[in-house]
Amino acid sequence: MSAPLLLVTEVPVLTDAVDKAAETWSAHPTAPGSALFRSLDGEGLLVELTPLTGTDDIAEHADAHRAAADALAPLLAGDFRRQVVAFVEAPKDTDDPLPATPYLQLRHVEVKPPVYDGYRAWRERTIFEVVREHAEVEVFLAYHSLLSTEPGVLFVSGFSVEPDTYQAVFTSPAYQEIVRQAGDTYITDRGLYTRIYARVTA
Repeated sequence: MSAPLLLVTEVPVLTDAVDKAAETWSAHPTAPGSALFRSLDGEGLLVELTPLTGTDDIAEHADAHRAAADALAPLLAGDFRRQVVAFVEAPKDTDDPLPATPYLQLRHVEVKPPVYDGYRAWRERTIFEVVREHAEVEVFLAYHSLLSTEPGVLFVSGFSVEPDTYQAVFTSPAYQEIVRQAGDTYITDRGLYTRIYARVTA
């Protein structure tokens, strides 16, 4: 069952040091059950997802996070960005706290608060229906910011097919109409991004 809370830790890495940074971070685990991923978008980003049972877990893992940060410091192009997001619902849940798939997509949108309830109903019959209809999407979890300077919805999607095959689900004309509806009615133009990552294996 998906984690009730996720700590999402992202850091930009020097372009010629991504492999070394991934190796270094893997050698300094920050918490049981964490999973490390590297961006496939050429941005030199690493992201770690850590399942939490409550916010007290953050303090428990603080020393491990500091040790990893110290080891990674010479390889980084910027500082760590962290946020805690809370589970809302899952059109395709996972038996584990995190998706166990080799690839991960993170989609972030900021929803206008006055229309949030309407957005929840709308995404159930649009985005979630597309997800349920396509086997390429193995896991699809909806979270919402709890502690973050980047407020909004975070979709965590797990898949095993090639990224181009997966992305075709969300680039069809029908899905582009869903995107248009979202932009016209529900979401702001702040904090909007979609990134695909590959799991880093030790």
